Amino acid sequence: MVERQHQSGTPPNPILSAEDAPISTERGVTNAAEALAWLSERGIEDIECIVPDQAGVARGKMMPVAKFFSAGAITMPSAIFRQTIAGDYPEENQYFRYDPRDGDLIFKADYSTLSVVPWETDPTAQLLHDAYERTGEPFDSAPRQVLQRVVDRFTSKGWKPVVAPEIEFYLVKPNIDPDYPLEPPIGRSGRPESGRKSYSMSALNEFDDVIDDIYDFSEKQGLEIDTLIHEEGKAQMEINLRHGDPVALADQVFLFKRTIREAALRHDMYATFMAKPMSSEPGSAMHIHQSVVDTESGKTVFSDEAGEPTDLFNGFIAGQQRYLPHVMAILGPYVNSYRRLARGALGSPPINLHWGYDNRTVGLRVPNSSPAARRLENRVPGSDCNPYLSIAASLICGYLGMSKGLEPDDPIEDWGHDLPFGLPRSLNEALERLTEDEELVDLLGRTFVYTYKAIKEGEYETFMRVISPWEREHLLLSV
Repeated sequence: MVERQHQSGTPPNPILSAEDAPISTERGVTNAAEALAWLSERGIEDIECIVPDQAGVARGKMMPVAKFFSAGAITMPSAIFRQTIAGDYPEENQYFRYDPRDGDLIFKADYSTLSVVPWETDPTAQLLHDAYERTGEPFDSAPRQVLQRVVDRFTSKGWKPVVAPEIEFYLVKPNIDPDYPLEPPIGRSGRPESGRKSYSMSALNEFDDVIDDIYDFSEKQGLEIDTLIHEEGKAQMEINLRHGDPVALADQVFLFKRTIREAALRHDMYATFMAKPMSSEPGSAMHIHQSVVDTESGKTVFSDEAGEPTDLFNGFIAGQQRYLPHVMAILGPYVNSYRRLARGALGSPPINLHWGYDNRTVGLRVPNSSPAARRLENRVPGSDCNPYLSIAASLICGYLGMSKGLEPDDPIEDWGHDLPFGLPRSLNEALERLTEDEELVDLLGRTFVYTYKAIKEGEYETFMRVISPWEREHLLLSV
């Protein structure tokens, strides 16, 4: 049985060995000397130096611990931030140019992210890094830096953004031939799931062993799961994370994806975060709960002293309504992403940017909460998005609405799926809108935006060279 369906931040077994103990900022590990001591205590032999690329894929180097602390600066070519998901390089555009030397960037460790890699057989640690130019300036196109710049925008106004992501994913049978559709895995009963199993405990218990490994791996890395549930689709799960700093939570999503894939592989399954992995099943989302607090008082700026919504809260909603269509290529980064966002699709995904109180049929939901916990849930992003970039894009839209004093439209009380589309219908349309608003481009970073656009245009052109089964089925003998 899975006994750990809810965690409030305290592990089920609070007595951890030195090898199992997680590491976090609160424990005070902030520099190389403290990190070396922590690694030595645990007999760690190797360290993975990791940076997330534009797709949220882990890039980096593995090094012996002694080499890591004696070798000086870690370097990697800047091209790692210019690759498509297939490993190709896109065409240049007016703002995106290749370095003809493919020069190296400097990667600096964020020691607060140090943790064990619990699935490795040899004692191994992992450490996230930030990318810098050789001049010492942050590298504009690195996703972690993009998010930090957005957080800095809030800080300059005396605000602190807070987020809580929810990530949906599927467990599927191993699939080594991409021409064949994905299928649900076999659980402990020996049978695949049938029908809809939302919140079913028995359906969740079908995968006890996988879930136990997810929890164990997470605890050893210091990752905090708030809840884990079975979603609507066959072998579809959702993990909710506790609220906190945007960069720290993006780190957790990045690490969770890796953790869940590794746990699934241990049990001869794949875990997929595709937005729409199976045509007959609901899509997978990454909902982002967002709030903003005053830096000095620590109180929310979304509620006044009487507990009523503030102009800043209304501005945040309005900013999401106005600007999210311009960043849709970040929230839905692949052709597959838009298969999830269709009228009548299973799982009731949003097709517009109306908002409502506790209304899951619109793109922007205000959950029931106390005034102190007032927040806005962005239900548009798919689970295939890069967590750093999607959180950055979502927050900057709210920031613009707050800064400009924008006003939202009236909340929707009824079914929102019958209302007109308010989102781009395809990746191609989303890419056209990405560079329409100059202010938004400048806030996210012009070099980043045009590099990202070039990457996605390259992926789209590659996709257009693929002939789908639908085309063969309906066009082969009919046109």
